[in-house]
Amino acid sequence: MKVTGFTFLRNAIVNDYPAREAILSVLPLCDDFVVALGNSSDATSEMVKNISPKIRTIDTIWDERVRHGGRVFADETNKAIGEISTDTDWMIYIQGDEAIHEDYLPLIKKEMERELHNEKVEALLLKYKHFYGSYDYVAESRSWYRREIRIVKNLPGVSSYKDAQGFRINGRKLNVKLIDAYVFHYGWVKPPAGLVRKGVNFNLYYDKNAVDREVPATAEFDYGNADNLKRFKGTHPKVMLDRIDAVNWKFSYDLTKVKSTHSLRVRILNKILKYTGIRIGEYKNYKIVSR
Repeated sequence: MKVTGFTFLRNAIVNDYPAREAILSVLPLCDDFVVALGNSSDATSEMVKNISPKIRTIDTIWDERVRHGGRVFADETNKAIGEISTDTDWMIYIQGDEAIHEDYLPLIKKEMERELHNEKVEALLLKYKHFYGSYDYVAESRSWYRREIRIVKNLPGVSSYKDAQGFRINGRKLNVKLIDAYVFHYGWVKPPAGLVRKGVNFNLYYDKNAVDREVPATAEFDYGNADNLKRFKGTHPKVMLDRIDAVNWKFSYDLTKVKSTHSLRVRILNKILKYTGIRIGEYKNYKIVSR
């Protein structure tokens, strides 16, 4: 069984993404790893090339005209997929602000081996923990996706979908198996000014009319959209510990002040989710199948 990891990156250092940690978190599962390196203005390229001899890189140029809906992210992901060898059986995708805990790696490997020749299963669906504002809090509400495809068979026609959050095959949803493994998402763990900057960058690639602008060092982020946070009681991936130890800000936002801005309908749906675990009307870019 051959396994290839892949991702896309651009300006990971200046934007403070844990990209090195993301790659290292899944590298033990991979025979090789492909990184589509965008035209960065920082040392992202050098950083990636010094991680491991398993890594192969391709230089890419982001199409700045493709902004609506984050499509450029899917385009860059597909460039990486295009460089994966045809003899690869499974492809593991990790984004630059994600990591997989080492405790889940044996299970993931076991599931890949188990489903390798099962034609009913085209991908593995992983669960998510979204950290917000701090490494000590996770966001839990309908506003945050709870599952996504991160491990997919190397089948003809597989491509990144929309803003690179998931995958499809020849335009249709993939048939997936849900496994009990989590992706830790750290994209919203930054000091307040960093989150303001993230918001600006986010808009640049989702709104074609957005304008890049400087963010003052004193800028403060409005944590009012935290919605529903819970204290994290588990452990983080080992690859993240140095980064966590180096945190130089304190997440001191008073969570009791968070007031929902959702409509009555959404508040009711959130209550149903809280007490039953059921997400009515949840968007699913996949089809869960049984063996």
